[in-house]
Amino acid sequence: MRFLTSGYRKDVKSILEGAVFEEQYNEMVVLKDIRLFSLCEHHLLPFYGRCHIAYLPKGKLIGLSKLPEIVEIHSRRLQIQERLTIQIADCIMDALQPLGVGVVIEALHLCMAMRGVEERDAIAVTSSMLGAFRNDRSTRMEFLSLIGKNA
Repeated sequence: MRFLTSGYRKDVKSILEGAVFEEQYNEMVVLKDIRLFSLCEHHLLPFYGRCHIAYLPKGKLIGLSKLPEIVEIHSRRLQIQERLTIQIADCIMDALQPLGVGVVIEALHLCMAMRGVEERDAIAVTSSMLGAFRNDRSTRMEFLSLIGKNA
């Protein structure tokens, strides 16, 4: 349990120190298929899947390896997928102040597969679209297309 909840003992701000760079790159940055594992806070059973992240820089970039670390820190807590999605997006927005952030998580929940309805193959999909990803349909569609989700 100590390992599975290690995100409570890590500080996102400290891992981002020295990882944010001034750069005038202004195209979408996408990192897809970041593996994640978490524990459902209601049933203490795992959920696992993939996280896809995009942001539109506004003068700042983040080291690419920091995006999976952000996912890891937030997912290694008792969670619900919906909140996890928002926390990741908000963290990137706060750190970079970009034009927008998009986060999509696809996960299989063992609390649903092992108990209750015993649905073994259902994948939960959640998203958080901030800034340009929420306000500009073409930006959102480009992101979804790049991660293989045709909307």
